[in-house]
Amino acid sequence: MTSAILTMNAGSSSVKFALFDRSGARLVSGALSGIETAPRLTAADAQGKELVDRGWSLEGGADPHLAAIDALMSWLDDHVGLSALRAVGHRVVHGGPDFVSPLLVDDDVLEKLAALTPFAPLHQPACLGPIRALRQKHADLPQVACFDTAFHRTMPLVARQFALPRDYESQGVRRYGFHGLSYEHIARRLRRDFPELARGRVLIAHIGNGASLCALREGTSIATTMGFSVLDGLVMGTRCGAVDPGALLYLLQQAGVSADGLETMLYHKSGLLGVSGVSSDMRELRARSNEPAVREALDLCVHRFLEQAGAMIANLHGVDGIVFTGGIGEHDAMFRRDVCAQLGWLGVGLDVAANAAHRPVVSTAESAVRVLVIPADEEASIRRHVQACLGDDSPGEG
Repeated sequence: MTSAILTMNAGSSSVKFALFDRSGARLVSGALSGIETAPRLTAADAQGKELVDRGWSLEGGADPHLAAIDALMSWLDDHVGLSALRAVGHRVVHGGPDFVSPLLVDDDVLEKLAALTPFAPLHQPACLGPIRALRQKHADLPQVACFDTAFHRTMPLVARQFALPRDYESQGVRRYGFHGLSYEHIARRLRRDFPELARGRVLIAHIGNGASLCALREGTSIATTMGFSVLDGLVMGTRCGAVDPGALLYLLQQAGVSADGLETMLYHKSGLLGVSGVSSDMRELRARSNEPAVREALDLCVHRFLEQAGAMIANLHGVDGIVFTGGIGEHDAMFRRDVCAQLGWLGVGLDVAANAAHRPVVSTAESAVRVLVIPADEEASIRRHVQACLGDDSPGEG
């Protein structure tokens, strides 16, 4: 191996990473977790064999994010040699109105991406942290920024606008959509494995701790449930989804909630956690589903899905297929069952056994709408973009 691609998908306290060879084969998958509290590096090879699992202590005054990246790069140097790395690709949550294609990061690009932090105050700094750390210690290693918003650049103008005074649109206040790297991977998988469906009307449901829907027509996004921020749309693990703006004004003006307190509430204390009062983890909620507040949270999650799926399907003028992806979408058979049971009016027929087994096709042969389960793989999309940016004309599958 002489030309490996490293991909990074950073959150506020963790970084998922993967290592690919030039053909697109995944060599390593792993994570840096508990970066600010109890940092740990774990990784496994393509067969799932553990390669490393070690933690370290935080040193007073040291930047924990820089220490985590140092630990990863040191391990990679021992495992494959840093000279084998051709480039690093990063998921960047927000590209704003200007960044609609992946690109190599330089000082000017990094400065412009940092300026977008008010658009995604909790996510953008986390995405840019590893980029800065690598530029500090490995300045000659090419880095490519890949944007979660870019896939939705095909949405028509009317799907991108808010009914606000026009001056704000020129300042970037509009609908962007997110989870684009995940949707891009699903669109590619559909073209490869279900070409007839890929030419039709598909509703993709990326359901995890963050959740959104995308209306896909002939492989391109025409509408999505997230908007200006990752707060909009469906009920999520700790995020609120769609809320009447008047309710937010009330919280600010009458309930004594500060702007900072409101931000914390909407991002970290709402969604499944807020309604249930128990957890944001669907597995724990399933185990306690007999509790009234937990049942309400689960029911609200399904209700909002159906409500917003209806809007997406209306944009498509019908639907030929539904794809579930993301942690809940892939692994929670009860969620798929509950949703599909209420989409019977569309002609959706769920194969109970296939659904329970999480098979790739979970609809019946007679179903008027094909229902699929396809694993999310944002890293594969990032890897392809990195190789394209580097001028590789044979970026492989995946």
